[in-house]
Amino acid sequence: MSTSTTASVSTHILDTSIGRPAEGVAVQLAARAGSDADWQALGGSATDADGRCKDLPALPEGTTHVRLDFAVEAYFLQSENKQADAQQDAPANRDSGAVFFPEVAITFAVKPGEHYHVPLLLNPFGYSVYRGS
Repeated sequence: MSTSTTASVSTHILDTSIGRPAEGVAVQLAARAGSDADWQALGGSATDADGRCKDLPALPEGTTHVRLDFAVEAYFLQSENKQADAQQDAPANRDSGAVFFPEVAITFAVKPGEHYHVPLLLNPFGYSVYRGS
């Protein structure tokens, strides 16, 4: 939870290729205090059956920038997620035998006292993010 001196972050992932939450995706959280400061790794979590990370670490006081790193390659390589291949004209491993986006890194600015919910909409060939509520 955010306080007047800190911000807070939450996220969830929807696999738009199958229309369901993406379960089991590792998410790492890092923060920095100023655009010239070094990143501080804070820890991470994994998405639950609802595609949500409910236990991301708290942000330290003075945080101005946050980075979420989503490790999506393992998710797409799981056999249960390959059903998206059958639904698409371009299967996930058609071009190179590898996942096209093996990871997604999202960096955004924060202000003290605000909560930032950052959903990731994911498919084998693209993704989008936005500031949710």
